[in-house]
Amino acid sequence: MQKVEKYLDKAFDTKRVKPKAVCLEINSPGGAAVQSNLIYQRIRNLSKANDVPVLSFAEDYAASGGYWLAMAGDEIFVDPNSVVGSIGALFGNFGMTEAIKKLGLEWRLITAGENKIRMDPFKPLKQEDLEFWSKKLQIVHNNFINVVKERRTKLDVNHRTVFSGDVFSGQEAVSVGLADGICSDMKALCFERFGKDVKFERCEPPKGILDRFQGFGSDARIELSVSDLLDELADKQQEAKFGL
Repeated sequence: MQKVEKYLDKAFDTKRVKPKAVCLEINSPGGAAVQSNLIYQRIRNLSKANDVPVLSFAEDYAASGGYWLAMAGDEIFVDPNSVVGSIGALFGNFGMTEAIKKLGLEWRLITAGENKIRMDPFKPLKQEDLEFWSKKLQIVHNNFINVVKERRTKLDVNHRTVFSGDVFSGQEAVSVGLADGICSDMKALCFERFGKDVKFERCEPPKGILDRFQGFGSDARIELSVSDLLDELADKQQEAKFGL
């Protein structure tokens, strides 16, 4: 979160010209649950504090943690072929009990507290550990669902698979209410809404944090706040306790 906070603040900066909108350009298949929510909450708080609306635009992916981020937008636009949704949660590791035997290795681990480590990859999976993590995942999944229900008021909540972790094409996402419309040309939509005299400014953060980040401004200046906030988070998904 600290890596992206200053770019978020800059996108909503009202010292020069108050932005008409902040736009998120999203291309992410997912990331860590906590980081997804922290970034989402920061965007929403900045939007409310500065009275600046947010528009989300999905490219290839706005899935799982990427979709959580997209929900920071007051409107979500997708390409007809975008992959959208994946409202679920996951947690996993490798089981290496047989591998360690074949290698002739002995795993030595000393802990204080009988549950200090669960799902030890070098020991057989215990049913109690499976049940423990399944319950934690359900909590994360429910939190995800609650955000979706809060933000997507036109969502078909009775759709058979909308909360199952399934993904939808952009066109399908619009039909079930996960997105508001089809848009494959973000600038064209912005010109239509804010006028032909607007200018687009890009703020390039260091690679590895964000691919692109900009902001929408006004008075012939749209500072387009565009971000792939979860790209790096997705790469670190296996390091997280809970992934999306």
